[in-house]
Amino acid sequence: MNRYIAELVGTFVLVFGGCGSAVLAGDKIGFLGVSLAFGLSLLAMVYAIGPISGCHINPAVTVGLLLSKKLDARYAVGYLVAQVIGAVVAAGVLLLIAKGLPTGYDPAVAGFAANGYGAHSPTHYSLGAALIVEVVLTAFLVLTVLGATDISAPVGFAGIPIGLVLTLIHLVGIPVTNTSVNPARSIGPAVFVGGWALGQLWLFVLAPLIGAVLAVGVYRAMRQPEVLITARQAESALGSQQAERDIAPGRPERRP
Repeated sequence: MNRYIAELVGTFVLVFGGCGSAVLAGDKIGFLGVSLAFGLSLLAMVYAIGPISGCHINPAVTVGLLLSKKLDARYAVGYLVAQVIGAVVAAGVLLLIAKGLPTGYDPAVAGFAANGYGAHSPTHYSLGAALIVEVVLTAFLVLTVLGATDISAPVGFAGIPIGLVLTLIHLVGIPVTNTSVNPARSIGPAVFVGGWALGQLWLFVLAPLIGAVLAVGVYRAMRQPEVLITARQAESALGSQQAERDIAPGRPERRP
């Protein structure tokens, strides 16, 4: 159960931090600031909950890790449910804050950081363009997760490239779709916007999943390690670091 709670909390932080920066401060920090908010939220959560759940906080990442056999299938559904719940709760809390403005806040009018295409794209990109960018950018993210958690990658450092690539992804994708690459992130705001956001939600569920499958195919074509480790193991501390913590002052030494 603790891994599901970790995924719920992690997704809450990602959606609240990323979408919150867009809704509450977007006019002041711009695309760059919002991109950094998403990247930093993910970077922080990799180290905060990575050793507990692997810090997927994204259904596309969960699917990618499942297909690459780096996640036990029995956990997959629980991860997906926890991620969606975390995203919806985060969007709900964010909306309560946004409505504190003297003029109020209507998510259906303001957009509430929901993902969209056509008339609801920040710069009116077409459905086709939105589909391509979401597939490609999700593939970037999942491929980075797979590579950073590879058995040959430095253990304990996965959060840095993963957080940086999510920042890059948002810098590219925000003008096109507000950047999803994460079905849970899209579901959260869409629930409260309703109407057009729910009508276009299918794209932001389907495209990231296609991107995840594409990333797994590319990863397998480049490298198929004989030994697989889970994202949870890859995001844990190095053995030497853990040993130092075990004998920290005031803490009894762990016996074999």
